[in-house]
Amino acid sequence: MSELEYVVGALLREKGLTLGVVESATGGLISHLITNVPGSSNYFKGSVTAYADETKRKIIGVKFATLAEHGAVSSQVAMEMAAGGRKTLAVDICISDTGIAGPGGATLEKAVGLFYLGLAHQCGVFSRKRMFRGTREEIKQKAATAALTWLKEYLVSLKE
Repeated sequence: MSELEYVVGALLREKGLTLGVVESATGGLISHLITNVPGSSNYFKGSVTAYADETKRKIIGVKFATLAEHGAVSSQVAMEMAAGGRKTLAVDICISDTGIAGPGGATLEKAVGLFYLGLAHQCGVFSRKRMFRGTREEIKQKAATAALTWLKEYLVSLKE
C-alpha cells in the first residue's frame, strides 16, 4: 500500500467530498487501493467494474453511439463513464478508466498500454490520455496509480 491512497482519503475528508469509481481495464484495482485505507467508508461510496460494453451502457449510461463512433477505449467513453458513475453512485466526484492492459486487444490505432482516465465533478467532466508499458499486471497498477494521482492533484486544486 502506498501513501497515495491515504493522501487522497485525507483530501476527500478535508473537503467533505464523496467518491465513486467506474473501472474497466483496471478491473477493480482502483477501488481495492482506496478501500485499503481504514475509514474509507466515510468518503468512498462504491464502484462499478464495467468491463463489458453492455455494462457500460446499461448500468452507467454510456451511449451506444459513443461506443460505436469512438470505441470503448476513448476519451469520450472515459468521460461518459465518470459522469454516469457520478449520477448512478450519487457521489461528488467519480473517476473512471478504460484502456488496453494487454497482452492482446491492441489495434493499429490503439496500442497495448493506452488508457483514458475520466473525472466528473460539479465543476465539469474531464479526461486524460496515458500510455503505459509493462506486463498486464504492471500496466493495470500504473493506470490505477495514475488515476489516483490525478484525483489527488484535482482535489489539491479545488478552492475551499
